[in-house]
Amino acid sequence: MAIVDLIRQKFELADFKLKTLLEITMAINANSSASELLQRYRGILCDDFGIGCLATFVCNQNWKKVVSVGIPDDLGNNADEVSSALLLFKDVTDIRDREESLFKPFDLVVPVYHKNTPLAFVLIGNVSSNKSIFGENPLQENLDAIQILSNVIVVALENKRLYKKALEQESLKKELEVASRLQAMLIPAENSLPENSFVKISSYYHPHSMVGGDYYDFMQLNESEYGFCIADVSGKGISAAILMSNIQANLRILFKKNVPLTNLIKELNQNVNKNSQGDRFVTFFIGQYNGATKILHYINAGHNPPFLLKKETSELLSLTSGCVGLGMLDEIPSITVGTVNINSGDKLICYTDGLTESENSAGEAFGTVPIENLMKKDISAATTVSQLCSELEQFIESNMANDDVSIMGIDFL
Repeated sequence: MAIVDLIRQKFELADFKLKTLLEITMAINANSSASELLQRYRGILCDDFGIGCLATFVCNQNWKKVVSVGIPDDLGNNADEVSSALLLFKDVTDIRDREESLFKPFDLVVPVYHKNTPLAFVLIGNVSSNKSIFGENPLQENLDAIQILSNVIVVALENKRLYKKALEQESLKKELEVASRLQAMLIPAENSLPENSFVKISSYYHPHSMVGGDYYDFMQLNESEYGFCIADVSGKGISAAILMSNIQANLRILFKKNVPLTNLIKELNQNVNKNSQGDRFVTFFIGQYNGATKILHYINAGHNPPFLLKKETSELLSLTSGCVGLGMLDEIPSITVGTVNINSGDKLICYTDGLTESENSAGEAFGTVPIENLMKKDISAATTVSQLCSELEQFIESNMANDDVSIMGIDFL
């Protein structure tokens, strides 16, 4: 071949590669879909570069075959097989002598990496030499273009995937913000809690994430009777928050119907079983206080026992009478109703395990000792709640609480 013809061929080949790359770049800039980009990519490699066997695998959690030409449909469908075979390759490698069935139709593997992370693998075989522009060794002549083209396509696909993921995360964040606002409406605001001649209520609520599985409530049943509760749904997140809101709705209906505490617990247990289908359970403490008779009835369904300080005797009681947690059994076999006579000046602190299980940087749990120590001080339940929050903040320092934290205090007047 004359030197002039060889130079002309080189220029034609270089011009062809530039036009090919420009075509793909314009398609990417035009925001073509992933399927459109892959179709163009397949057309260039097979129609223009004369590749007869082609398989392209990209990683999105698992390795997936996104381009397939001239090979059996079932070849490369096993993600584990593909992963174990391809992750061995860091550079362009001749695979004609490899024994793995995955490599049989192919001559070459072209890896696509971002730093040390594999993004894709392109397997090439049965390259035609019909086009004179490619010379006698078309695969070798076009290898650089194939690598560049593959990198551009794979990076474009990865960017599309990351952009889609970012949109989904932003959408989820907005949904969580709405859910958080709705849940906040179910938790009584501090200024809505009663303060009258019978009781004064104080509280603290801090969800682990935007929504949580803790719940407390306080309801006036009639002129002198009050119902209150604190609960903790196992787990965290949206599903826990949904179950919590369902409990709140059912509890308020049952309390308004003046259902006895034992029947109320049985009804709630059925409700939790129906809605969680065994995936979650709820620890639950419920009390009913009569300000006229000064008698407190309660049931502790597997919850952290609240502390009741008897002011006259300085006795600190742990309210444990009750039953197993809601949703732990299809039917609760035995329920014990606790009864306590209340005197003016007594105080009660209810809390969830997010308080006692919060850890400091040394991995030590907050525990119940700080609660007990504060309960024994001559301070109100409201002050006890406030000081508990301060002590917890100092204890965990910069650590995040690893669960929802809820505290409710009652001063009996």
